[in-house]
Amino acid sequence: MWSTIKSDISAVFDNDPAARSWFEVVFTYSGLHAIWAHRIAHGLYRRKMYTLARIVSQISRFMTGIEIHPGATIGQRLFIDHGMGVVIGETCEIGDDVILYQGVTLGGTGKEKGKRHPTIGNNVVIGSGAKVLGSFLVGENSRIGSNAVVIQEVPSNSTVVTIPAKLVKRDGVRVNRLDHGNLPDPIIDIFQELQQQITDLKDQLEHERQTNKWQTKQRNKNGELREHDTQSI
Repeated sequence: MWSTIKSDISAVFDNDPAARSWFEVVFTYSGLHAIWAHRIAHGLYRRKMYTLARIVSQISRFMTGIEIHPGATIGQRLFIDHGMGVVIGETCEIGDDVILYQGVTLGGTGKEKGKRHPTIGNNVVIGSGAKVLGSFLVGENSRIGSNAVVIQEVPSNSTVVTIPAKLVKRDGVRVNRLDHGNLPDPIIDIFQELQQQITDLKDQLEHERQTNKWQTKQRNKNGELREHDTQSI
């Protein structure tokens, strides 16, 4: 138990540059409090003390703003940064060394029984406000951009962004795993492509205009020459 507590605290220092001391982390980090409360609630849940487990989780929700269902399975060194509004569903499974930012939802999409929440692999980073909905796997070392809505499986070593989430990087150059705001934006890429097409069309039209102007000038010039020749005769 003590080794788990120490690893939870170490995860804060590894992932939050604002962490200054053990005392500060232990007494002021709501994400850490929510994880510890969940470990108690999950132990009760596994012993089929469901109501008591839910009471513990609801007290934790009231105190931290983070709702973790007692049935959820959480690995080692989970780090929830700030945490307000984070929701983790009953059948969700979270691997080791995962980072969740505020407003993340790991939820289901219906009323079906059984596994209905996502499985999050090791070393996954999920940005602020992202929604991961459904029973599928988010592969190891993947990154989900802020406010993305993920409704299908994410391969390992991938980056997904936007609504619905689109794969924008896989097995690419590794970036700072905490820099969840510095992600490709396919919408901006589309606008940039459209702007380039507009610029190319404007250049083409200008070229056509200059060509037509030159041809008109040449015809006028040829007409004047012919008129001059007729007058001479």
